Formats: sequence, structure tokens, C-alpha cells
Amino acid sequence: MCYSAQIQADYRKFVRTFGAIMDIGEFARLFFERAEGVSKTKVPKAMEDAFAEPQTDAEREIKAAIDKFNSAQSSKLEQDLFKQRKRLADAERTLQTKVTKAATESQRIATDKIAWTLGKLEDMQRIVPKARDSRIFPGHYAPVMVMENGNRVVKPMRYQCRIAGKPASYDIKFPGTYNARRDSLEGFWAPCFGHTHAVLLVEVFYENVSKAKFENTLLETHERDENVVLEFRPSNGELMHVACLWSRWSAPGQPDLLSFAAITDDPPPEIEAAGHDRCIIPIKPENVDAWLNPDPRDLESLYAILDDRHRPYYEHRLAA
Repeated sequence: MCYSAQIQADYRKFVRTFGAIMDIGEFARLFFERAEGVSKTKVPKAMEDAFAEPQTDAEREIKAAIDKFNSAQSSKLEQDLFKQRKRLADAERTLQTKVTKAATESQRIATDKIAWTLGKLEDMQRIVPKARDSRIFPGHYAPVMVMENGNRVVKPMRYQCRIAGKPASYDIKFPGTYNARRDSLEGFWAPCFGHTHAVLLVEVFYENVSKAKFENTLLETHERDENVVLEFRPSNGELMHVACLWSRWSAPGQPDLLSFAAITDDPPPEIEAAGHDRCIIPIKPENVDAWLNPDPRDLESLYAILDDRHRPYYEHRLAA
């Protein structure tokens, strides 16, 4: 499972590398619906920052929607900050006269929430980019490339695929649908495999790994089956062109949902040795167009692309 990934969140990378076209309408819809409260879309900061210096009227409209949303979020965070500071002051006054469990707990929670809120406000105002600005988790949006009418097109999609025709409840019933196992491509993923393919550009990916497996120790040496998060990075420093499936989900009275899943397979030896049993599949750049133009009558050629994958050596370390 690809628990999290640091992606190329700037759509312009796709444009420069592949001569791709940005689906400006889908980007505009995404940010407009979020600004108007129609959706609770989660977008990495780097994806917003790509519109920091708009060049066209459409990009200026997107920037305005981003600014409107961030302004509302800032106001909400400022209100929350005021409440938590008052809560902290009340708790500290109580503790000056009598130490109680309730006041101590209230002091701890308020302190943590103040620190978190200040961090969020700082991030919203920060203009110097950081690596975490491009990190996505399940449920977050990312720019992915598809093929439409013979053109490579970049669209914003949610990282958790809801297949067209399935009920919205599938998001909860199948929470792991941000990854598509290779051995289920002709089963659960049959509506997408051979029909709607995409590519995601990934720099680094992260996995939850059993601490016992990572340390190569017995589970009994730990109080519980603890997890650690490992960062996996190609040693050659190159971007991974990750094979994905996607779908456009529609329902009466609800906005369309574009969403995708990264295909995973058995891991290479170095990832298995680190304690994880799955890995995303980076396809070779020369196979990108063939992957994006699938023939449902020739699934073997698609499996061949997945087999003929790019095979970098993955260095790993504990995630910060």
C-alpha cells in the first residue's frame, strides 16, 4: 500500500515534460467548489502555489477561489486560536490554586492545539516552499495525466478511487481503494483496467511498516504491534512515473468526482527487507503513451508494461 507520497504537485511539470494540456475547467471547478463550501477538498499547498502568479483570466479566477478559501480558513483558525488561548489561561489560573486532572488535561490539549493552529497559520502565509507541501495522503487531490482525444491532459483527482456506478459508501466500505492491487486488476478494478489509465509523478513514497519487522526483532519484544513510517526514495533521484487507474463518478444532485488509485505489486528485495510487502509500479517514460492509450482487448500488452517497469534501487530511512 502506498500510504503517502511526495508528488510533483505543480501541473507545469507535466506541461514541460510531456507537452501536456491542463484541464483548466476541472482545476477551476475543484477550487470553486471548495471555496463555496460545496466540497471539503484537501489540496496540497504546492498544488495551490502553482497558481500564485496567474498568467490568464482563468488562472486568475482560480487564484481568487484559492484566496477566498484561505481567507475563510485563516479567520476560522484565528477564532480557534482565541478559544484555545482562553482555555489555556483558564486552566493555568485553576492550577495556580489547585492541581486537578481536568485542568492539567485542559492545559495539555490547549497547548497542543495552539501550537498546531499557529503552524497551520504560518504554513498558509509562508511563500518559501518545503518538501511537505507536495505530500499527499488518501483523500487528498493531486494532478495526474490522462489521454483525451490523442492529447496528454492534466486533471486534478482525489487519491482514493471511487469507481463510476458504485455508491459513495464505497469510500468507507473499501478505504484502501487509493491502491489497486495488480492481482485484482481484472476483478474489482475491471471497470478501469484497460479503459481509464493515468500517470502520477512521484518523488518519494512512504509506508507504514511493523516496527518489529523493520528492526528484525520478535513482536514479543514490543509492547504492541507498533508501526513506524519509512520514506522510500529512488537512489537515482529521478521522478517515478507511477501507473494509475482513474474514474469519473457521477450522481444526481452531486458534483462529479474524479479520483484515482496507484497500482501496486510485490515489492523489490530492498523494500521487502525493510518490512513492507507492496510497492507502487513506476513505468518507463517510453511506455507512458501506451499506458495512457489502453486497449481492453489486449490486456497482455498492459501487463507487459507493468512488467517492463523502471527498477530503481529504493533507499529508505525513518520519515521525519
